[in-house]
Amino acid sequence: MELILMLVKVTGTSLLIGLVGLLIHLFDSMIWKPERLRAKLRKQGIRGPPPKFLLGNILDLKKSQSKVSMLAQEGEQPMTHNSSSTVFPFFERWREQYGPTFLFSLGNIQILHMTDPDLVKEIITCTSMDLGNPTYQQKERGPLLGQGILTSNGALWAHQRKIIAPELYIDKVKAMTNLMLDCSVMVVNWWKSKIDSEGGAADIKVDDYLRKFTRDVISRACFGSNYSNGEEIFFKIRALQEAMSKKVLSNGLPGMRYLPTKSNREIWRLEKEVRALILKAVYGTKEETSKEDLLQMILKGAKSSDLGPIATDNFIVDNCKNIYFAGYESTAITASWTLLLLALNPDWQDKVRAEVLEICGGELPDADLIRKMKTLTMVINETLRLYPPGAIISREALEGMKFGDIDVPKGVNIWLLPVTLHQDPEIWGPDADKFSPERFANGVSGACKFPHVYLPFGFGPHTCLGQHFAMAELKLLLALALSNFTFSPSPEYRHCPTLSLIIEPKYGVNLMVRRL
Repeated sequence: MELILMLVKVTGTSLLIGLVGLLIHLFDSMIWKPERLRAKLRKQGIRGPPPKFLLGNILDLKKSQSKVSMLAQEGEQPMTHNSSSTVFPFFERWREQYGPTFLFSLGNIQILHMTDPDLVKEIITCTSMDLGNPTYQQKERGPLLGQGILTSNGALWAHQRKIIAPELYIDKVKAMTNLMLDCSVMVVNWWKSKIDSEGGAADIKVDDYLRKFTRDVISRACFGSNYSNGEEIFFKIRALQEAMSKKVLSNGLPGMRYLPTKSNREIWRLEKEVRALILKAVYGTKEETSKEDLLQMILKGAKSSDLGPIATDNFIVDNCKNIYFAGYESTAITASWTLLLLALNPDWQDKVRAEVLEICGGELPDADLIRKMKTLTMVINETLRLYPPGAIISREALEGMKFGDIDVPKGVNIWLLPVTLHQDPEIWGPDADKFSPERFANGVSGACKFPHVYLPFGFGPHTCLGQHFAMAELKLLLALALSNFTFSPSPEYRHCPTLSLIIEPKYGVNLMVRRL
């Protein structure tokens, strides 16, 4: 009996100590640690909106987003290309109040918002392993949450670039222009058929067709003759993107990303299914094709490296997601924004069309011809400036770091917002929120004071490997579309840029399309 009582006391004491320890840990992670980090930054003169207990500034962010969304639903959202003020109205307000570098909180996550060009350059060119992807993203890996960055730090990213060098992607892009052209012709034929059936003009929701175009291109590029294998993967990743976009601002709620909530269970299920489908497609089609597609190129590069089995699989899955965003989702959305901007600016539409017709001379465009299309390139660059697909570049100081005069404590996150940097009048001039492609007449280096802040595809060691693929898709599709149709705004279009991990038109892009 005494032994039983002793065991009960020991067990009870152990449970009590464990409970106290857990409470101390929770109190530290939720209250003490966030306050310590904020105090260290306040001593350096960095301020920000006061956080609310446990929630930080989440309620403020959601309130601002709800107000913008309500205006769009009521048709009162103004037609402005300052998507920074539309997608991140709270950041614009805080920046005016607290300066270019300020601190805010998502739950217990402390985030430095930085727009100073010199600090931005230091951060985006940093390859230290002490600067990595945020730890709150560890449960869901890869570029779906890392804004196009495949790995957790610059050093590993550089290592992966050695495995699959950019020139391999460029060579593959050149070989796939015929494939891109075939898919572009399908879009043109779809639109011609719709226009003819409606008497010479049609109100078309172009982004639906453009997503199908880029999905077909990537499926064929990745899977070759087995391209139908890619359909399910794309739909699953799209569903994962939508699920993740709903909880971007709630990631900092203490413990929320670990709880088996309905949204978390859906995300975990989709992550598991996407991973399994990608690996099955890569390894399952290895012996079924004699022609090396993109996935086999990735597999070959990973196998020839010194990565272990798990790291090899992670490498493959992350690269496939990167191809999805660069070649599929981001390209389709950028094409939609470009056609909208050309519809709103018919003079530039005429300039691009004239250039395409002069260069192609009635022939279909190819890899050599699209390189000569300077005006089209300027228009695409300007579209990517106003509506960059990557909304947030996020990093975490895994150890204490120093950028400029700022000591960033371990555990503090850093957010760079390309859309804010792309539309800063101090960098781009007083017409920063206007569609003005001529600013890129002398390339990116001549477009603004600090070219490194132009980040549609990242910068330096973190440049997206898929940019050449995406640009080739865009140029071929737009060149063919503009040589066959004219575009004008549709009365059905509602302007509401929204954040769904990338910046996209919430209600789609409706345009009036007519045959030439």
